[in-house]
Amino acid sequence: MRVVPLELAEANAVVAAWHRHHKPCVGHRFSLGVIDDDGVVRGAAIVGRPVARLAGLPREVLEVTRLVTDGTKNACSMLYAAAARTGRQLGYLRVQTYILDEEPGTSLRASGWKSDGPSGGGQWKHTDGKPRRTDQPTGLKERWSLELNAPYNPDLTFPPADADLSQPTLPL
Repeated sequence: MRVVPLELAEANAVVAAWHRHHKPCVGHRFSLGVIDDDGVVRGAAIVGRPVARLAGLPREVLEVTRLVTDGTKNACSMLYAAAARTGRQLGYLRVQTYILDEEPGTSLRASGWKSDGPSGGGQWKHTDGKPRRTDQPTGLKERWSLELNAPYNPDLTFPPADADLSQPTLPL
């Protein structure tokens, strides 16, 4: 088996077919799949920005928002590990995900992730006052995370809009 990049539409098709309690995602930072030696997709992970507003800056924290497999041995662990490796290479500080209270977290533990303990659950409203979706579980979750890179000064400085960014040309 090996990990391959997926387009969001491809990953969402796998989620729509196999996920027990979530619908496809609207957006992502990247998506990954795991395929067998015949090229058959055995699982997919969709990795995006944190869903919770206070979970960290979207520039610093990734969240595995969907992960699904057909039950192929080690596919979940491969996807969680690959999501973390990709996030590390992209410079993110942390990757996180939430699992249902009744899920054991075996694949996360096998991939080196740590449990942050119980988190969330219940009902809440969006900042615009709309009620939360009710077509997905609202019970207590457990957050798992993995530190990827050392913190940096988040106050980045960008060149002014009128800056001359032309590159000098070398004579041939």
